[in-house]
Amino acid sequence: MTSDPEYFFSSSRHMDAFSHLVYGVHQRKGIMVVTGEIGTGKTTLCRTLLSRMDNNVRTALILNPSFSEIQLLQLILKDLGIRGEHKNKLALIDALNAFLIEENELGRNVVIIIDEAQNLKPSQLEQIRLLSNIETEKYKLLQIILVGQPELLDKLKLPSLRQLNQRVAVRYHILPLEKEELRHYLSFRLTVARGENSGTQPVQFTDKAIDAIHLITKGTPRVINMLCDRALLAGFVQETFSIDEKIIYKCAREVT
Repeated sequence: MTSDPEYFFSSSRHMDAFSHLVYGVHQRKGIMVVTGEIGTGKTTLCRTLLSRMDNNVRTALILNPSFSEIQLLQLILKDLGIRGEHKNKLALIDALNAFLIEENELGRNVVIIIDEAQNLKPSQLEQIRLLSNIETEKYKLLQIILVGQPELLDKLKLPSLRQLNQRVAVRYHILPLEKEELRHYLSFRLTVARGENSGTQPVQFTDKAIDAIHLITKGTPRVINMLCDRALLAGFVQETFSIDEKIIYKCAREVT
């Protein structure tokens, strides 16, 4: 249930989102926005992006932005490894500016990912816009990725945030898994989970079980994980390696 990059499934939509972000980072586009419903794999996507960045990219990941403007800046500096006592907002921004200029001179890029960005207040989002203004004549020194639920899109449409909305260079909305992708998703996760024990008898989900899983979960990865985890436990109790639709529907009553 954790956002483990090892379990990142390369669905068409998740890979498309990943490619959008890699493009935005490498081309130094400034502000990027990724949205999706709860449980569609946004945080896993973020962690996967971080794990695949090269050594020329410095990164910070803010998982909970529910802080004041100053506290958010402090978190960003801390995650970037910027040390020192900065007693006010001006000192924090000056320290960040100096860091970005130094990193740029060393040929490095800087990326900040803010998860659950739909919880940011308009004043915090405006602060992010101001941070994105740090640039040279050719490109942005700071790449900011806002990740959140669809409510983030509504917030960006507020009149007070129109300047920020206009500066979003990359946008992507992650949709749930298609039915035909579900079988591959289950197979992928089982293969990763088995690891070195790949010689053991594999667990199989029947066709009707897969149909039931997609019907119940609507293709949302987090709900799929919860349901299938319970189904695997039920299979273990029943001493069977075949998960059928009866097991799925029984487990669905327990987890939903």
